[in-house]
Amino acid sequence: MNPRRPAGPDFTPPDINPKSLGLGLLVFLVVAGAVSSIYTVEPEEVGVVLTFGAYSHETSPGLQFKLPYPIQQVIKVPVQRQLKEEFGFRTERAAVRSSYSGSQGEAQMLTGDLNVAVAEWTTQFRVSDPYKFLFRVRNVVTTFRDMNEAIMRAVVGDRSVTEVLTIGRQEVASEVEVRLQALCDQYEMGLKIEQVVLQDVNPPDDVRPSFNEVNQAQQERERMINEARTAFNKVIPKARGQAQETIQEAEGYATQRVNRAKGDVARFSALLTEYNKAPDVTRRRIYLETIQKVLPSVERTIVLDDSLKGLLPVLPMGGSGGIKP
Repeated sequence: MNPRRPAGPDFTPPDINPKSLGLGLLVFLVVAGAVSSIYTVEPEEVGVVLTFGAYSHETSPGLQFKLPYPIQQVIKVPVQRQLKEEFGFRTERAAVRSSYSGSQGEAQMLTGDLNVAVAEWTTQFRVSDPYKFLFRVRNVVTTFRDMNEAIMRAVVGDRSVTEVLTIGRQEVASEVEVRLQALCDQYEMGLKIEQVVLQDVNPPDDVRPSFNEVNQAQQERERMINEARTAFNKVIPKARGQAQETIQEAEGYATQRVNRAKGDVARFSALLTEYNKAPDVTRRRIYLETIQKVLPSVERTIVLDDSLKGLLPVLPMGGSGGIKP
């Protein structure tokens, strides 16, 4: 048995059967065509089928079939997924402790009072029409970002820096959302704006310490004003209540005195009428009534009577152990 001859310059490769080669190539093409004809659309996606590069139809989620490439191809569009674009910052790693990187250029805004504010915001959206999203606008994501930046600058430019940094943030976000949706509909981008959120709005880093001091001074002023209003609301109503109470007491006392005086006048008038009718009887009755009122308050009583005999002229008529009248 001769040993195998090593390959060398004079080595002749074995003959290849053309039929076997053609059959293998055919099998490869059939397998590749079968593999490229089957595709899966996820539940949150829609498959857009292109025939020779032109839009053909859309397919729903699940296992689908198409003609082999390059006759047909599929572009999967996430219509149920909420997408997000970030402006002024970038999320480098989303986890329990996310990390971000700044992008100051697109975040710097000129306000209506010619001040500068650094605004960071996110725009959340969905693809509402896959056909418009793919074929109506070229570079749709880049165009969408440019639209966001232009509208945000226009809205912020209509307001003062104080309004943008404090009470006007929600109003700015709402107006940007409305304007952005209208512009997307005008350009037929096939996008539905879900929400525009202002993440953070600050003055530039160079003037931030001074701006914070101004804010602190304003907050201190508001605090002192609120404290003064609280003291005012606590003291003034109480003083007004006391004054009203004093006035009502005085009015009641005056009414009481007037009514008592009127009663005394009426009593004396009635007594005068009776006195004119019978002066002696009335005079004696008045005398007895007066003595009846006065004697109980007298500590010592002196009885003077010329016809009295056998008794001392002065008798202790009251006090402890004395004789009561």
